[in-house]
Amino acid sequence: MSSHSKKLIAVIGATGQQGDSVVRALQAQGQFKVRALTRHPANHRGLADEVVEADLNRADTFKAAFAGAHGVFLVTNFAEKGTDELKQATAAVQAAKAAGVKHFVWSTLPNVEAISGGKLHVPHFTGKANVDRIVKEAGFAHHTFVIAPFFYQNLVGVMAPQKQADGSVGWALPLDPELRCIHMGDVRELGNLVAGAFVHPNEAGNGEYLPLVGDFLSFKEIVDTLKRQGHEFSFQQVPKEVFASFFPGAAEIAEMLSYFQAHTYLGSDSHDRIALANKAGGRPPTKFSTWAQVNFPVQTP
Repeated sequence: MSSHSKKLIAVIGATGQQGDSVVRALQAQGQFKVRALTRHPANHRGLADEVVEADLNRADTFKAAFAGAHGVFLVTNFAEKGTDELKQATAAVQAAKAAGVKHFVWSTLPNVEAISGGKLHVPHFTGKANVDRIVKEAGFAHHTFVIAPFFYQNLVGVMAPQKQADGSVGWALPLDPELRCIHMGDVRELGNLVAGAFVHPNEAGNGEYLPLVGDFLSFKEIVDTLKRQGHEFSFQQVPKEVFASFFPGAAEIAEMLSYFQAHTYLGSDSHDRIALANKAGGRPPTKFSTWAQVNFPVQTP
């Protein structure tokens, strides 16, 4: 297919984990021309067919970023200081609509406030869910919601095992280790769902929710999997109030784990959504044990 006949997809956040996976999956698909959007295009030449400046805090950059685009993938970064996800996403949606974009894909998360009846507050989940309505009401010919899982990568990153008071290495979390409640996956495979939605808009572009789920596990199953692979990790359940005092931001993680425990990560029976997502992605996502074998190497003494 010549590059002139390929539909152009603009990927916001192309240098982040989700955006990068979308760029790679779209390139592998071969049906699209990919425009990577970043605040610093000069630093990322060669990332995609085109690399163009876009800053979610500067709506004036969207016009050139979305010009001629058939589709847009948007993810916002809650963790970045001063981020107003609703404001950023609303400006991006409005600009995409004005540019004539036909298919808008938004990376969202479950609405914890709604699912828990207002009992639990996890802003980094609900903040994304609050954007869903903006996308739905914009009137795109097609729109899709993808749901990123609990990243496998978290277990070697922000939630890596730590040295415990008893000298062991592992996790101390306010979570029942026996409760199967964590929908997990390799974030590098999220792009497969996004590319699949762009390829099959009639099946996955009418407001469908596509969660990436490689595995659905309890924390005990996570630890047991790693033990079978030669690790010596411990797990201790600690009270929520104790965990909340461990480090800055721990209170929200404790609340998130309370939500997992009460409602699971996805918040509801998502069997049909997961099946559709796997179909859109073209293959089942990688299981945790397979991922860990490669990405969680055993430390030899």
